[in-house]
Amino acid sequence: MLRSLLIGLVAGQRAMTPLALLSGAARRGDLPPGAPARDLLAHPLVALGTTALAAAEMAGDKMASAPDRTVPAGLLARSLTAGFAGAVLAPRGDRAGGAVLGIAAAIGASYLGLAFRRQAMDRYGQTESGFVEDAIVLMSGAAVTHLLERDRW
Repeated sequence: MLRSLLIGLVAGQRAMTPLALLSGAARRGDLPPGAPARDLLAHPLVALGTTALAAAEMAGDKMASAPDRTVPAGLLARSLTAGFAGAVLAPRGDRAGGAVLGIAAAIGASYLGLAFRRQAMDRYGQTESGFVEDAIVLMSGAAVTHLLERDRW
């Protein structure tokens, strides 16, 4: 269940990144047999699409018009992707629990991340703080999905 919690933290910062990370893990064969949508996530077009969506979200985050991640639509997107990703990474018998844990982590991380980001924006600017946040999100998300590689279900 730790993976479900951690991917929820990632989703709290960037809604689309967990999907891109899961798709990459599925393409590498690192998702467990029976994981929800495993074959779909491994499809090359899905991998390309999720990566494009994650990149677009990261680019949009640097714009002055970008809404806060805690607006209702943002929280809904984060909750949906965190719930799905949490279920995918949970043990077979506890997919619902993994989804709930992912959602809870994403919502909490959204508010906490926004508070940190606002402080960083005040000091360093929106673009600079966004690039640092992107790097943290990508590295931590990659660490979560690369744990799968080590376990080899």
